Amino acid sequence: MSPRITPLTDAPSSASSGPSAAPGARRLAWLADDEDGNPVGSAFVRLPGAEGRSHVADLDLHVHPAERRRGVGTRLLAAAVRAAGDEGRRTLAAEVRAGSAGEAFLAARGFRAALTLIHVRLALADVDTAALDAAVARPHPGYRLLSWDGVVPAHLAPTFARSRRAMDDMPMGAVDHVTPAWDVERVRAAARAVADRGDLLHTVAAVSASDGTVVAFTELVVPGDGTGDAQHYGTGVLPGHRGRGLGRWIKSASILNARRGHPRLGGLLTDTADVNPHMRAINEALGYRPTHRMVVCQRRL
Repeated sequence: MSPRITPLTDAPSSASSGPSAAPGARRLAWLADDEDGNPVGSAFVRLPGAEGRSHVADLDLHVHPAERRRGVGTRLLAAAVRAAGDEGRRTLAAEVRAGSAGEAFLAARGFRAALTLIHVRLALADVDTAALDAAVARPHPGYRLLSWDGVVPAHLAPTFARSRRAMDDMPMGAVDHVTPAWDVERVRAAARAVADRGDLLHTVAAVSASDGTVVAFTELVVPGDGTGDAQHYGTGVLPGHRGRGLGRWIKSASILNARRGHPRLGGLLTDTADVNPHMRAINEALGYRPTHRMVVCQRRL
């Protein structure tokens, strides 16, 4: 007997893909159950509201291992594809582990690999704080370091918003991507969203010593209880200021702040596109080690 596919109530999405996530996102859901009413699979489609993501629907689909190869996943995917198309989205995207059964399932149903993300972790217990102290103290003529928690200070807000352009040319492979525009209200709203869920957004920035403008930044989100692993969000250096070691400088300061300000943290997590050798080199030099690879798969609707 075929599984029953039941659509669940639409709801605001609590998932966040980082500080760029915007209010207005919704999530659609379906549950598959067998003839006895036992759940055998589920599918969720997140409809981002953020500028630059409003054309995409994000898919999260799971089928119980014992129920695979019985058409459950195919039927859940069909429901998700129809719904995403009805919502006016042009691309359905999913992240799956590289080499997994999920990647093969999607490839057989019209999805194509658009980008590989290398996930890495820095174990804070292994950090050489003396080396990081020396790296942070090393002069970078024409620049100075600043940091803050939560919402950016008012006097830095305009140039911090402009510094987000540093990520406009971030390598994205074949991902269907639209570069979002950032303004002061958007960066403030992103910080408030992190605070509203009980976490701490910590930012380190390099500013021009001549005029105090933000030219590079890195963000770290620390769990509200200060335990487990913290997650890096955006890191970028404006094009005119690259090649001067600012990326490694600000990230070194961020690691030190996490190590000393949150002694119960276990580690720091981040992911980098495999086509971004510059950020990968910084992470490797600072001691981050690979944990796994994820593939962004996309299907045009």
